[in-house]
Amino acid sequence: MEETKQEKQEQQKEYEKYVKEVTPTHNLGLQMVKAFVTGGIICCIGQLILNYAASLGLDKQTAGSWCSLILVLASVLLTGFDLYPKIVKWGGAGALVPITGFANGVAAPAIEYKPEGQVFGIGCKIFTIAGPVILYGIFASWLLGLGYYICMMLGWVKV
Repeated sequence: MEETKQEKQEQQKEYEKYVKEVTPTHNLGLQMVKAFVTGGIICCIGQLILNYAASLGLDKQTAGSWCSLILVLASVLLTGFDLYPKIVKWGGAGALVPITGFANGVAAPAIEYKPEGQVFGIGCKIFTIAGPVILYGIFASWLLGLGYYICMMLGWVKV
């Protein structure tokens, strides 16, 4: 019994050593800089699109719509050519947070599960990543709207 217990402890120590070896270490400061640069570049591209659309005479809302459309299209194309995952790997949250990251989150499962067919592949898996974001976004909006309505009814907020 003692021998078995000692063997288990040695196995546990070996396993912990193995986990420590294969677990990647990250430099938080460097990750933050990369995320800032990546997100900043995406935002600068968006601003360039907005400025160009405005120079064509489009109003602010229409220019914003075109900007969103172009950024989503670019993200989906980059995902399709397997370039966006490389951007995400380098830039982390800087590439995942903007609208481009959301488009990637919808396009990636659709591409991955395409071989399973239109219905059971793309149809069932397309919102695997983005689905929870949509669900909790809608729920949070509903909850905040309900809170705002109650505050209006109590006279705490004036319209």
